[in-house]
Amino acid sequence: MGHNKKNTIIISGGGTGGHIYPAIAIANQLKAENPKLNILFVGANGKMEMQKVPDAGYRIIGLNITGIQRSLSLKNLFFPFRLLGAYMKARKIIKDNRPLCVIGVGGYASGPIMLAAQHKKIPTVIQEQNSFAGITNKNLAKKAKAICVAYEGMEKYFPKDRIIFTGNPVRKDILDVEGKREKGYKNFDLDPNRKTILAIGGSLGALSINESLKNAVDQLYQNEEIQILWQTGKYFYPNVKGLTKGNVRVTEFIREMDLAYSVADVVISRAGALSISELCLVGKPSILVPYPFAAEDHQTHNAMSLVSRDAAQIISDSEARDKLVDALFQLIGDEGKQQTLAANILKYGKPEAAKEIVAEINKVIN
Repeated sequence: MGHNKKNTIIISGGGTGGHIYPAIAIANQLKAENPKLNILFVGANGKMEMQKVPDAGYRIIGLNITGIQRSLSLKNLFFPFRLLGAYMKARKIIKDNRPLCVIGVGGYASGPIMLAAQHKKIPTVIQEQNSFAGITNKNLAKKAKAICVAYEGMEKYFPKDRIIFTGNPVRKDILDVEGKREKGYKNFDLDPNRKTILAIGGSLGALSINESLKNAVDQLYQNEEIQILWQTGKYFYPNVKGLTKGNVRVTEFIREMDLAYSVADVVISRAGALSISELCLVGKPSILVPYPFAAEDHQTHNAMSLVSRDAAQIISDSEARDKLVDALFQLIGDEGKQQTLAANILKYGKPEAAKEIVAEINKVIN
């Protein structure tokens, strides 16, 4: 496949959808503005970016790199050797492609290539999705030319003069849920006269959310004013696939998230960076149940940045099984609270995030 090395931009990072989807959104915006650009991704072998990036139409090179295990593990003994090997390969990628700029979206895969670029005096840009900066991005920030963030107050992690508040880029269909409500009701076979709860836990599902709803399914069936669209993720689905009846719709995965948001009156969700960015754009009253084992507990930090501004509610993962369904019924019955949460969360939506990030990249290159 021929490509022009003079016009190459490298985007690095991954490990989770929260890193990969913003990276692809940035790539799409770069290509839309300059079709002659050659975009190369660098990820970690064996991680989801190695499949998702080619699916989106981009070339990717994998590094043999893993993160440090948070528990005492023999794997940590090999970490310095892997890191050195990944760094040597990253240097070769930089030498072979001579990029105009390298963009790091976080995750350990972005460390070696960003470091190699900075050593070669190639400009680097960081995109930090979370309200609690990851270790890789914090270490690379000193030499980055621009740091695009999705939350206010990030100067406690990064040099203040290089921070730009852009928000997180999301998929195009999420930017436009207005007027899709009727289509959404039809698509999911829902009743337009009932209040709709949307429960989502990411592609793998959220155990505490799933168990809370499963334990309360009789209560849900009996409530004639509500209906629930419940995405379980693939692991939990076999336990509950027989529960779809009446006002309860159970599904393993939702592809048409724009339609799901369009019908939702209240959302129950994890607090990953991407989920929160989407909720801010669609302006939905939400109960957030942060995943407690996320790196540096960043999901709790993400959630609290909204809760402290009366823009969402929070239930901890450990309390979800006892308190989530009660909190849900309380919120679904309180129109005033729903309106307050919806109005406040909308203030943090950044529909032009991809454009703003690309504008910063262009400034750095020029």
